[in-house]
Amino acid sequence: MKKMGLGRGLDALLPELDTDENSIRQIPLNEIDRNPRQPRAAFDEDALKALSDSIRQTGVLQPLLVTQEDSGRYQIVAGERRFRAARMAGLSEVPCVVRQMTPQQVMEAALVENLQREDLNPMEEAEGIRSLMDQAHYTQEQVSERLGRSRPAVANTLRLLTLPADMQEAVRTGRLSAGHGRALAGIRDDGARQALFQKALRDNLSVRQLEMLAADQETVPDKVPSRPRHTVLAPELQDMQERLRSAVGIRRVTLKGSGKKGSVVLSYDSAEELEMIYAALETLEGK
Repeated sequence: MKKMGLGRGLDALLPELDTDENSIRQIPLNEIDRNPRQPRAAFDEDALKALSDSIRQTGVLQPLLVTQEDSGRYQIVAGERRFRAARMAGLSEVPCVVRQMTPQQVMEAALVENLQREDLNPMEEAEGIRSLMDQAHYTQEQVSERLGRSRPAVANTLRLLTLPADMQEAVRTGRLSAGHGRALAGIRDDGARQALFQKALRDNLSVRQLEMLAADQETVPDKVPSRPRHTVLAPELQDMQERLRSAVGIRRVTLKGSGKKGSVVLSYDSAEELEMIYAALETLEGK
């Protein structure tokens, strides 16, 4: 029989859970309750309507994950969007996988499911990862394993939470991308960061343009009014420098010299950035 999966994140979280067609039960909607600790409070009505129309045509293709309470009723662990859309479509029952779980497992599964959603904005994703770490007492490495992501990707996402409220809101609403947010998060001087934030909005800077301006800002010595000196790299070395920044996941990667002689400097400003360098090293070593 073909397996009906619960999604990569939940499959990793619950590897022993059998989700083939023989394990799926049809449960009446009026016997299922929402999870009162559902971490996602807002559900887009237009998206729910679209899902409801699809369910009306093809049914619920992915089962809900539920747990049975002492009262005999069921509580949603993962799949509240499908539950709401099925009810909107007029269905009387939905396919479910019933699993006995501890309160912590219920909480973790609900958080993981939400983090697997493609429509989360970068700030919602960062907040969800932080909630998973705080509530489940996970390290970045454990979270990366749960979500099937690299440690540098998790660390980069969490960096957005260090931004001031106005910059977080710009990322949340899509005025700036997550890449813009990470570039701003690496600037230590508050005034310089705010100035570059306003310039990025005003001039519609690309991520790369903002990263270059941020790197220039960081090379200016404190309290020295003279103009920063720029070392002009050959185009191929400039490209290598940008590729190194992207590959390692930290902003302060500096390449100096020529095609014959020079140096590559990796500078980190936090334990998270050091961990990203370590993760890149492990990747190079094939671990």
